[in-house]
Amino acid sequence: MFHINRILILLLFLLTLPIIALAEDLSIMCEQVSNVETTCQDVSSAECRAILEKCVAYYDDQSAQITKDITKTQQQKNTLQSQVSSLKKKITNLEYQIKQGNLVVKDLGFQIKDTESSIDKTSLYIETSEDQISSILRLMYEEDQKPSFVILLEGNLSDFFSNVVYLESLNSKVAELLKSTKDLKFYLEGQKIKIDGEKSQLQKTIQIQGLQKKENEQNKKDQESYLKLTEAQYQQQLKDKQDTEKKAAVIKARIFDLIGVSKAPTFGEALEIAKYVSSITGVRSALLLAVLTQESSLGKNVGQCYVTDFTTGNGTNLQGAARQRVMSPKTIPSFIELTTSLGMDAKKTAVSCWIPLYSGGVPYGWGGAMGPAQFIASTWNLYKDKVSSITGKTANPWNINNAFLASGLLLKDNGALTNESAAAAKYYCGGNYTRYECKSYANSVLKYASQYEADIKAIGG
Repeated sequence: MFHINRILILLLFLLTLPIIALAEDLSIMCEQVSNVETTCQDVSSAECRAILEKCVAYYDDQSAQITKDITKTQQQKNTLQSQVSSLKKKITNLEYQIKQGNLVVKDLGFQIKDTESSIDKTSLYIETSEDQISSILRLMYEEDQKPSFVILLEGNLSDFFSNVVYLESLNSKVAELLKSTKDLKFYLEGQKIKIDGEKSQLQKTIQIQGLQKKENEQNKKDQESYLKLTEAQYQQQLKDKQDTEKKAAVIKARIFDLIGVSKAPTFGEALEIAKYVSSITGVRSALLLAVLTQESSLGKNVGQCYVTDFTTGNGTNLQGAARQRVMSPKTIPSFIELTTSLGMDAKKTAVSCWIPLYSGGVPYGWGGAMGPAQFIASTWNLYKDKVSSITGKTANPWNINNAFLASGLLLKDNGALTNESAAAAKYYCGGNYTRYECKSYANSVLKYASQYEADIKAIGG
């Protein structure tokens, strides 16, 4: 039976070896491809993407596991902190009890001294009383021993008998006083023994409390030591999670680059981009496609106007005809800064034209939206760093990948994970998104999204 068990254990070990080896190989491979300097060599772009996708899944799993470990470690930290806090309270309580006990011991010491003093005084009084009684008894004896003729010769028989009666009365009173004094001494001695016992017992209790305090202090020290180890483990887990997420982000950025679409994508290419943006932001792929379709027909129409007057915001269309309100003067400084940083000419960079809108005969609104996602420059400034942190490159609103990513981030911030209609309306109108034209825009986006969702399911995406 023993040999059979050993054989079964060996078989199980051999069966798990390939799994362990596979996990180790995947870890090594993903560590290599997460290095931005490493490229997929001797494999096609499709094969490289497949490897990168496996590594993204691997790091996502690792991150999820580390998150569980962090939660567990945090619970351990909380437990240890609670135990340390409880021990601190016990130690403080024992310190108070010891201090209180020491005060009582001091008080009992004073009581014992007072009692001893009273006993000494009482003993002295007893000695004095006994001497007095001895003197009285001696006088009584002397009176009693007088011969009759002496008493007769003294000539005052009544004085003799009065003196004898007085001595007997005095002796009786002194005897009573002596008895009560001896009783008092006996009582005081009993009290002294009792107080001594209380003091001794209290001193023992204080000693026990002192030992308990030392034990609790040692336990507290041990728990604090464990807490430091747990805190170090917790910080290491946080670092591991950050490293894992960073590696996953690097790989996702490389997958983004592999899609390699520079201008208006095909539907298949746009879907691939939307899927990866969805994996990063959580925003539904169909909604991303719908918004960019509504904004620029998936990058086919990124603007038909140029802003040429940086003071008024007026400009021309692509054919040179004058156009008003091409860009808000407030936005122009951000636009100039952006185009300059990308090596573009602000006056020759196409942006959206103004859609003529009037309220009471007064025009309102501006053009000036940029790229496939149709961001205005000031809004792009809010998201460019987020885009760069994910892609590892300078953010460009005219880059289709960057445009999709910025769009996904904005939709997420607008609440698309819980309310897609409101998120779409905010995308178009900003904070004041309850107007009719905002709701109309959102309805159009959701209609596109419904169509795209059906198309995605039809092609198995």
